[in-house]
Amino acid sequence: QVQLVESGGGLVQPGGSLRLSCAASGSILSIYTMGWYRQPPGKQRELVAAITRNGNTNYADSVKGRFTISRDNAKNTVYLQMQSLKPEDTAVYHCNLDILRIGGTRSNSWGQGIQVTVSS
Repeated sequence: QVQLVESGGGLVQPGGSLRLSCAASGSILSIYTMGWYRQPPGKQRELVAAITRNGNTNYADSVKGRFTISRDNAKNTVYLQMQSLKPEDTAVYHCNLDILRIGGTRSNSWGQGIQVTVSS
């Protein structure tokens, strides 16, 4: 089994910052791509940022220059540093990990979701 624990969300004023983290544990051999998705109220889920095992990244146009994704392979953890937050960043954020398990099984794992609210 693989467990994902997300943390770092909350309420912040426009222009503020938050850092999300997602830590995986369990029968993990390695993790390929890690990513963050979000779903604002009344809208579809969208990819926010992704990072490969080698450190290559890509971002949604709406967050480029404001958000930074990073990972710590030794800790099986992915981070999302969010700065200059805007009300339109308000959403439930989910991490997504492409995991190779001990024994050779590869699967996709999702976090439970964490609320980020940007409001004055």
